[in-house]
Amino acid sequence: MSTLLEKPIKINRMVTTSIELARAIEAPSRAKMLKILYHQQLSAEQILDELKNMGYTKALTTVRHHLDILKESGLIEIVKIQEARGAITKFYGTSTKLLDFEIPEDFDSKYSSVIKTTSDKIEKLLKNINQKTETKIKNKKTVDRDSYTQYLLLEIVNRAITQVLENENHPISKPK
Repeated sequence: MSTLLEKPIKINRMVTTSIELARAIEAPSRAKMLKILYHQQLSAEQILDELKNMGYTKALTTVRHHLDILKESGLIEIVKIQEARGAITKFYGTSTKLLDFEIPEDFDSKYSSVIKTTSDKIEKLLKNINQKTETKIKNKKTVDRDSYTQYLLLEIVNRAITQVLENENHPISKPK
């Protein structure tokens, strides 16, 4: 047998999620619901209207089913309950921002120097964070400690970056 193609794979990104979260947003309409609820509190009926505006035609029962899946995964929560004329209306919100974009084909070539300088700075930061979290990680029973450590570091940095970018006073978060 002769080899016709062989290409080494170099890891260039990591995605931090759980199987449960990945399943929760696997349906495009659920991913859209998550995006719709960013900085909004909406009822199932309002979410249905927003989905219709985006070209997703769903029954209200289907929307409620999707909301239950998102709620069970922890991606959304009930943030308000109102009563009007004996009827209860639940409003949903999220503390998760879903960034759903296609990476441009020229991304690596266009940003390689920025990635390199940022990597050098982040390496120092991660060493510092790792030292601070090492004792907590040692007590965690897991089959793959190195991957868990990477997951934990990525999650810490992700949440820290989120705090910075979601800060209304930060210049990056302001629309231009």
